[in-house]
Amino acid sequence: MPQQAVKGKRAWYVLHTYSGYEENVATNLKQRIESMGMEDKIFQVLVPKEKRIKIRGGKRYTVEEKIYPGYVLVEMIVTDDSWYVVRNTPNVTGFIGSGTIPTSISGEEFKALRKRMGIEEPKYKIDVVVGDAVKITDGPFKNFDGKISAVDEAKGKIKVLVNMFGRETPVELDFLQVKKI
Repeated sequence: MPQQAVKGKRAWYVLHTYSGYEENVATNLKQRIESMGMEDKIFQVLVPKEKRIKIRGGKRYTVEEKIYPGYVLVEMIVTDDSWYVVRNTPNVTGFIGSGTIPTSISGEEFKALRKRMGIEEPKYKIDVVVGDAVKITDGPFKNFDGKISAVDEAKGKIKVLVNMFGRETPVELDFLQVKKI
């Protein structure tokens, strides 16, 4: 549950920024905190991100994506001067809250967000099982249909039996390269 800002209480607050300027806001705010001597009132600035697996051209790679585009988290004690420093950082459009009073996020919300951000290796649930019919969506066998013959969830790999030249041939693929039919 969001809580109203309590003067003198350290908490996490959400800043709204222009989309695409989250990193810029975080950098500028950190510089302003240092140059204006606000380290005792503004503690951490965080752009929430998570790692995701993508496939392009048959190759698997990990990208970091913003969880909440257009938002930056700030751990601070709200006072008139700390509010002013944060609020007047370039590309900050305001605090999330009612009027000029920022609303903090709860400890549970922040723990859930940290957990989502802290996962080192992205895990995806493989939603196919041995025997499922699939269409290959990427790689040299794109648009072929086949049947799952093995699933290696730890590596994110599957074996698909593809009918080529009148015989079933096993092909090892990344599970993101197939779609269940």
